Amino acid sequence: MAEGFKLFGFEITRAKDNKAIKSIVPPRDDDGAGYVTATSAGSHYGHYINMDGDDSKDQAQLILKYRGSANQPEADAAIEDIVNEAITAAENKPSIALNLDNVPVSATVKKTMVEEFENIFNMLNFKELGHDIFRRWYIDGRIYHHLIVDESNPTAGIQEIRYIDTVKIRKVKQVKKKKDPISGATLVDKVNEFYIYQEKPGSQASGVKLTLDSVSYCTSGLLDEHRKKIISYLHKALKPITQLRMMEDSLVIYRLARAPERRMFYIDVGNLPRGKAEQYMKDIMAKYRNKLVYDAKTGEIRDDRKHMSMLEDFWLPRREGGRGTEISTLPGGENLGQIEDIIYFQKRLYRSLNVPMNRLEQEQQFSLGRATEISRDELKFQKFIDRLRNRFANLFYDILKKQLILKNVITEDDWNSWKNKVTVDFLRDNHFAELKEAELLREKIQSLDQISQYVGEYFSKEWVQKNVLLFDDEQIDSMNKEIAATQQQEPEDDQGVV
Repeated sequence: MAEGFKLFGFEITRAKDNKAIKSIVPPRDDDGAGYVTATSAGSHYGHYINMDGDDSKDQAQLILKYRGSANQPEADAAIEDIVNEAITAAENKPSIALNLDNVPVSATVKKTMVEEFENIFNMLNFKELGHDIFRRWYIDGRIYHHLIVDESNPTAGIQEIRYIDTVKIRKVKQVKKKKDPISGATLVDKVNEFYIYQEKPGSQASGVKLTLDSVSYCTSGLLDEHRKKIISYLHKALKPITQLRMMEDSLVIYRLARAPERRMFYIDVGNLPRGKAEQYMKDIMAKYRNKLVYDAKTGEIRDDRKHMSMLEDFWLPRREGGRGTEISTLPGGENLGQIEDIIYFQKRLYRSLNVPMNRLEQEQQFSLGRATEISRDELKFQKFIDRLRNRFANLFYDILKKQLILKNVITEDDWNSWKNKVTVDFLRDNHFAELKEAELLREKIQSLDQISQYVGEYFSKEWVQKNVLLFDDEQIDSMNKEIAATQQQEPEDDQGVV
């Protein structure tokens, strides 16, 4: 707990580490937390100054910029493709499930862990809001949840999980330093981690300091070039989105300016002096501009006087000796259908978001008839989705860890010893997976059919199972037992037939 003030929220008691490791540099995790030093203390509020120049106001503005860019139609379509691939919904199956197959604990503990995971799943209302939660995390680059615990009865566990707007909260680390009496160097004595919640981001006046355990924090894992700020997966798409908007706006302006046909009036002014010639031109323009218009709403006839703009007709005087008064037409723009530059920036936007190009071109149907037809971009996209899922799963790991420790199911040391063996399985798009597996099985059977005549003469059955069918030892033993059981059952069935 930070010295000098009381933090809001619960804390999990931990064993104190008496080992003092000297360093002049504070520890840095890839969580984007800024390092601060407190200037005043008292209750839940206090002033703080920034040591890294990582202003919370800048962070809030960056997040708002991400959200504004996500509203671009092309960006929104790409984000929806990503979210729909990552979070797959099904009627009878949850979109995510806890996998404890490799965790070395008893069956009773596993059952309790699964029950608590389902409880967290329900508190997040993930079945209904899973799509929105993942989308918020993807766009903002981070997501916060307040874990509400009855401090009078912490063993009851987490009672409620509430979403916190990422604009209003950030993680900070308070550094306490001291001077080494021997070397004279300034050493890091203590680092206190907590969260600061501010209704008005960037305000140095006040902020509620929340304990580390009372907030669940999950980031994108991406950092800027200085490795200080957490950035979103949308960060590299900000420039293409801005360029696309500018190109689309300029296209609209160009079409408005060039599309309409305009008339050119050459007015014969004869030998009139310049002043009278100009007045004569104005009279002619006013004459042809006065139009009687019938108002269908009121039944009145009114004089609708049109004022000339740059997009309307041109009036030019012509002196004596010319061809007299003449009216000609200027054609509108002829290359208005050329939008190659717009398509280029659309493709650039999709490339920046790692979305395959064929998803942009809606007129081209996406075919998955054979695995050989699956493009390399689609395979890369699936790997990208898997990376997103693995990173997003940290949200559930963090909440599950705190829930199990609060209910005394496990200790923090237990979790740290096998946390890498706990996994979260996401429901996948079965159509893609089934077609891929079917194609691979088809290829194996074709190879097996070609080599079957040589089995027993040049190749052994076990060699074929390992190298053609790609079975491991466990699969080979299981398959041989099933074949033997089937062969024993067939003679018995034959004896029963009359």
